[in-house]
Amino acid sequence: MTVARKLAQLISPLLGAELPVRIRAWDGSEIGPVDGPTLQLTSRRALRRLLAVPNELGFAQAYITGELDVAGGAGELADGLRAVWRHARATGTGRVELSVSQQLRAALLAARLGAIGRRPPVPRSQARIGGALHSSSRDRAAIAHHYDLSNEFYSLILDPSMAYSSGYYSKPETTLAEAQRAKLDLICRKLDLQPGMRLLDVGCGWGSLSLHAAEHYGVQVLGVTISAQQHEFIGKRIAERNLGDLVEVRDQDYRTLREPAFDAVGSVEMGEHVGQQNYPGYVETLFCHLKPTGRLLLQQMSRRRDAAPGGGAFIENYIAADMHMRPLAETLGFLERGGFEIRDVQALREHYARTVADWLDTFESHYAQAVAMVGEEVARVWRLYLVGGGLSFEEGRMGVDQILAVKPSRWGASAMAAVPLWAGIE
Repeated sequence: MTVARKLAQLISPLLGAELPVRIRAWDGSEIGPVDGPTLQLTSRRALRRLLAVPNELGFAQAYITGELDVAGGAGELADGLRAVWRHARATGTGRVELSVSQQLRAALLAARLGAIGRRPPVPRSQARIGGALHSSSRDRAAIAHHYDLSNEFYSLILDPSMAYSSGYYSKPETTLAEAQRAKLDLICRKLDLQPGMRLLDVGCGWGSLSLHAAEHYGVQVLGVTISAQQHEFIGKRIAERNLGDLVEVRDQDYRTLREPAFDAVGSVEMGEHVGQQNYPGYVETLFCHLKPTGRLLLQQMSRRRDAAPGGGAFIENYIAADMHMRPLAETLGFLERGGFEIRDVQALREHYARTVADWLDTFESHYAQAVAMVGEEVARVWRLYLVGGGLSFEEGRMGVDQILAVKPSRWGASAMAAVPLWAGIE
């Protein structure tokens, strides 16, 4: 009996009689649908790891280390994950419990395949972060793990504005750079930015919103980030564009802000990093730093109620440690309890699926450069992250929304027009 057939017998109680993907074993033998994605187990270590960690994390670790691979690169990896996830939902195999006899049979098969032995080590690229959850030092370490790979690495993924958030695609032919500019214009229009106004950009990333608002809308901007490399990058762009009189960016935790109130506040995909317990304090910071009738534009990822708050074990361990997403309704509740009046919510889930697809295409075109820069293991982490993240938005496990809120005056005034200024924007 071939290794592939033994593997099929080992996993069939979990996946059902019909395999969702083709399996190619380390001896070259294959089994499964001939027209489906092909999952390659390159060594017994892959099986040993999957048996020791029989879940998403085990699969991710095996893929990251190259013990498990998918023929055809990112496209076939996406097809394979899509097939497995759909099969699991259709058959309910994620909830299968093996009988004692099935467990004994699986153990014998695993032993014959040489899969019994010491558990393979955890990949080096896993985040190793200590300290109290969402303490200032731990948050800095988590942000550094995610964002401080190098500015050059992120340039292999993002558009020239370095916007690391969902774009806004108004037409089928819209490019990634056009979608990011349209997103920035959409935010600035929703905030009704006018020359001379003051904007606070909380969690400003590589400065795409701060620089765009100053350059194209004439506003004074204060941006804050706790990523050292982002701070350095923005400083150089401010100098290159002669925007020093309009833009100031600080390496500063939002919790330490003590500034006069601003005319508008923006925070783009930063609220996912503050944590559930700290979210009321984050809302209070946004509220306190706004003038009465000032507007808040919050772009933030959300999750389906039954999805993992951190995005799943792989993302939590290898990409964004301590991230916390919540269903949209919960975020709106936090904002309303914090004193904000919700004025508009725009879902951009499909826009994010396309944004990630464009990032993945850009990354794949620079894959050899990425490997040379950060090594094969980290490059595979990011390929898996982009593929899996794109599928999460595609299939609705994750979403993203632009929330426009206003800080009402004492007498309830909002200074909001009856017809939205951003209506019909392209």
